[in-house]
Amino acid sequence: MKVKRSERLIDMTRYLLEKPHKLVSLTYFAKRYDSAKSSISEDLSIVKKTFRERGTGTLETVPGAAGGVRYIPEIDKEEAREFVEDMCERLSEANRLLPGGYVYLSDLLGEPQTLRQIGKIIASQYLHDSIDAVMTVATKGVPIAQAVSSYLNVPFVMVRRDSKITEGSTVSINYVSGSSERIEKMELSKRSLKRGSRVLIVDDFMKGGGTVNGMKSLIEEFEAQLVGVTVFAESTFNGDRMIEDYTSLLCVDEVDIRDKTIHVTPGNYFDKK
Repeated sequence: MKVKRSERLIDMTRYLLEKPHKLVSLTYFAKRYDSAKSSISEDLSIVKKTFRERGTGTLETVPGAAGGVRYIPEIDKEEAREFVEDMCERLSEANRLLPGGYVYLSDLLGEPQTLRQIGKIIASQYLHDSIDAVMTVATKGVPIAQAVSSYLNVPFVMVRRDSKITEGSTVSINYVSGSSERIEKMELSKRSLKRGSRVLIVDDFMKGGGTVNGMKSLIEEFEAQLVGVTVFAESTFNGDRMIEDYTSLLCVDEVDIRDKTIHVTPGNYFDKK
């Protein structure tokens, strides 16, 4: 049964949004809707124009017999800036201050809409990079990694501080915690990451950079390649940070434990982008 154009446009848009970075042939859409390729091409032009004007992303056309279209998620710069500034205000609330100068993030990282925006903003930074996996440590960075991997349409892998029997054989390394300078251990299942993979590290919060540096060492153990490091928030650190090349969405640049005040500003994301 032939599908009406309005129905095609709705279903086609939904399909592309749910499968970012996947190359879809015109033949597939033509068979799916029992329509001519010329009609499908016209529909895709409408979708492409709407995506671009609404800041949804890019609909990339790949020519040739094996070509098709690919949806690349991207967030508008002003929308990203507005979101980051809103996060700065929310994180500056005094009741978020925890012992040790840490900031309470769990409520924000439990909001689906907030996570979607974080995921899209981070993924937008790596539009033109080939990424095979997103890596994080098994803490509050997990939902961020899930959101980013969803927009990049790649698996995410979880580094653990203690082994689980369900993980099978693991590779473990010792690393120095950046803030406390203690020796810690982290592990990753041998089945989680293929040799030679291109990996993006994401995390929720960074102080001295020890945890991120540990994941970097773990990537090297797998003979994989680090593509980049992005954290949701960083804090100022008195000392030598173990990671120099990284991106942050937010920066906790001033904490007064006595007065219980926090000052949060945009991180270096917009400078990097």
